Amino acid sequence: MERRTRQREAIRAAIVAAGRPLAPQEILDAAVPAVPGLGIATVYRALKDLAGSGEIVAVELPGSTVRYEAAGHGHHHHFHCRRCSRVFEVDGCVAGVEALAPAGFSVASHEILLYGDCADCSAGAKRRRR
Repeated sequence: MERRTRQREAIRAAIVAAGRPLAPQEILDAAVPAVPGLGIATVYRALKDLAGSGEIVAVELPGSTVRYEAAGHGHHHHFHCRRCSRVFEVDGCVAGVEALAPAGFSVASHEILLYGDCADCSAGAKRRRR
């Protein structure tokens, strides 16, 4: 039976409100205004419980910290900003990606990860060049 604590509710709310995958430290930073004194160990425990109950899902990116997003978004992909390291959801999917598999192979699933600069970082770079 899951305990509904103020800490867990603040963590869940931070993930839902972000609308993008968050790293544990980002979750802590977003939840601490609602629960002063919240610690990273509590965040990790809550993430484990929320993932176990299917309320959130882990987003694993190569060479990066695991992030978490609300469950139920269906099939989608991600964009990883190379400047600020934030991760964003990308709606939609590339049609015909299965055709990229070698002949005779059967594709069970796929993930597409885009890298570049997010809108905030791109705008900041433009301002610095002026």
